Amino acid sequence: MRILGIDPGYGRTGFGVVDLIGNRLKPVEYGCVETKPNTPIPDRLVEIYGAIREIISRHQPDQLAIEQIFFAKSVTTALDVAQARGVVLLAAREAGLAVAEYTPMQVKQSVVGYGKAEKKQIQEMVRMLLGLAKPPKPDDAADALAVAITHAHTAPLKSIVERKMGH
Repeated sequence: MRILGIDPGYGRTGFGVVDLIGNRLKPVEYGCVETKPNTPIPDRLVEIYGAIREIISRHQPDQLAIEQIFFAKSVTTALDVAQARGVVLLAAREAGLAVAEYTPMQVKQSVVGYGKAEKKQIQEMVRMLLGLAKPPKPDDAADALAVAITHAHTAPLKSIVERKMGH
């Protein structure tokens, strides 16, 4: 299974593509879609949407996992991040991808085993789980990989439960 993990933002949207082969995780590509400050939000959204569509087209993921907005310093920031999230969800649905959403606490719990883990702990666990030489940079890319890893840990269990319950 190939998973595209997304850490949404309007300045930087982190992405991470991982393959789940058996119970092993293999990093494929990760990075950030960056938009320029002082660019109107609608233009930034078009840029994010186009970049995510391109990543989906290039890597053909089976599923997309995205972080839910949980906390924002301001309502304006939360709304802008929500809009960025919206265009990512649109690109995913347009490509026919199943979408899974995880809270930051679920991601920390899954990757580190502790819901209040620090950024550095998450980056180090992502590095170890994916067998990378050094922690992925920037933070947004590491967070996106962490979301993909969370889905890799969760999806097989979820599908077993759904089959048993007849969904």
